[in-house]
Amino acid sequence: MTNLDFELLRTVVQTGPHPLFATVSGAHLYGFPSPDSDVDLRGAFVLPVPDLLRLQEPQETITITQSCAGAEVNWVAHDLRKFARLMTRHNGYVLEQLYSPLVVHGGPWLEELRAIGQGCVTRHLYHHYLGFAKAQRKLLTKPAPTVKELLYAYRVLLTGIHVLRTGEVETNLRVLTQHHPQPGIAELIKWKWTPWPSL
Repeated sequence: MTNLDFELLRTVVQTGPHPLFATVSGAHLYGFPSPDSDVDLRGAFVLPVPDLLRLQEPQETITITQSCAGAEVNWVAHDLRKFARLMTRHNGYVLEQLYSPLVVHGGPWLEELRAIGQGCVTRHLYHHYLGFAKAQRKLLTKPAPTVKELLYAYRVLLTGIHVLRTGEVETNLRVLTQHHPQPGIAELIKWKWTPWPSL
């Protein structure tokens, strides 16, 4: 799916606990969706009080997968306590979700979390992006790496460079290459649409 139907996506995020916020992540956020791309929804919710008062540990993460308009939609959300814990541990994934401009469900909670999140955008994110970049580089050493894997490698490297230089969490590869030009990115994005799976 390349064009997002936000009304349809709102029905998906309402199938679990009431969300504090829900945003689009993955290829759509990164600026290179293709017709076969899944839609990745991420966010946070608050566990009901009875769930917190039980003896067993509550379920801190929900995962819901639905088929919508011919595309698979994956809705993954963390309880607010877990989401805050990940933020304070300089987890770039949750910060990217928090600052995604593709908002499916927002409001005062999202604005407040974004304000709090600014305190988590520090140089310690270097470790997150370095680890992620190493993992992506390893994928590129296997036989027949894909265009998608190369785009993900560029995306994570440029996001890491950008956030460390500016303090801004930017994940869209098209926007990132305006600030940090890299020859060949536009061509790679076009190739992702072609039937050829490998480089």
